[in-house]
Amino acid sequence: MDKFCYLGDMLSVAGDAVEARIQSGWNKFRQLVPLLTNKDISLIRRGKLYSSCVRSSMLHGSEAWLVRKENKVALQRAETRMVRWMCHDKVKDKAQVEFRERLEIDDIILVLQQNRLRRYGHVLQKEDADWVKKCMEYKVEGSRPKGRPNRTWREVVQVIITQ
Repeated sequence: MDKFCYLGDMLSVAGDAVEARIQSGWNKFRQLVPLLTNKDISLIRRGKLYSSCVRSSMLHGSEAWLVRKENKVALQRAETRMVRWMCHDKVKDKAQVEFRERLEIDDIILVLQQNRLRRYGHVLQKEDADWVKKCMEYKVEGSRPKGRPNRTWREVVQVIITQ
């Protein structure tokens, strides 16, 4: 079995969790299109609705993801398309930052990093005997295989902290 659904998340050998969450975000967006594109509702309210419903479904469980560059690009592309749709703008030459400012929403990658740091803070606050904290601090013995090693979750969080 190459992939299966566990608690609403698609898990697979290839790591398609991000693509499944993007699809989930699009499904939620399509459900809310009448509200998100309604010109009678202010852009700020639409941005809050987008952040609380659509983005939260796209980033559900993201604090545990090891996101590759192509996953970040896919997340940003999906968000940009949704934001342009909400702003009723088809012109491609406007900066995507301008749309986010009008909706008062942050970049999805920044929110992803904030989620990771929030999870890291929760783990650090746990007691030393807690198994989650022990797993985070566990060092695997032996050598890693040849080639560029995959980043661990902790290494990703350390990079975010040093930025």
